[in-house]
Amino acid sequence: MSDPQAENPASGVPESAAAAGSSTEPGLAERLAQAEARASENFDQFVRARAELENVRRRAQEDIAKAHKFAIEGFAESLLPVRDSLEMALTVASPSLDVLREGVSATLRQLASAFEKNRVIEISPAGEKFDPNRHQAISTVPAASTEPPVPANHVVAVLQKGYLINDRVLRPALVTVAQG
Repeated sequence: MSDPQAENPASGVPESAAAAGSSTEPGLAERLAQAEARASENFDQFVRARAELENVRRRAQEDIAKAHKFAIEGFAESLLPVRDSLEMALTVASPSLDVLREGVSATLRQLASAFEKNRVIEISPAGEKFDPNRHQAISTVPAASTEPPVPANHVVAVLQKGYLINDRVLRPALVTVAQG
């Protein structure tokens, strides 16, 4: 007669426990295999996502480097006709004053067009309130002595125009300001 608690001589485990373990072991092994498969799949997705992130980062750095390298290209391209006009003016053998004036006017229009195309905006603040962010005061004059009368802290005269590029001051306007 066999004892239900009799030990298996090979393992030292009771036969009833070994029998019970063998009935649940295929379920554990199956769940373990599924968990390992999911872990392997998740790891593979992680490695792919990390590689994609590195590729995006590298492409972004290359794009930024290209943008810095070629940022001035459009502006330089729009200035080429201005240079061509100036060089052409120098090749004329004996230009008259009217021809020179006309050529300079045409060249100035080309330059203004290039500035406009590249959003370089002129600051010419005559009569405006003095703005230290856009204007640089060179001198002051008493407000009462200006002709026509200009209110205190307003620009009386512009000695040199200033320029903005994309709403950022490239060069402040040099001005004389009325002092009150």
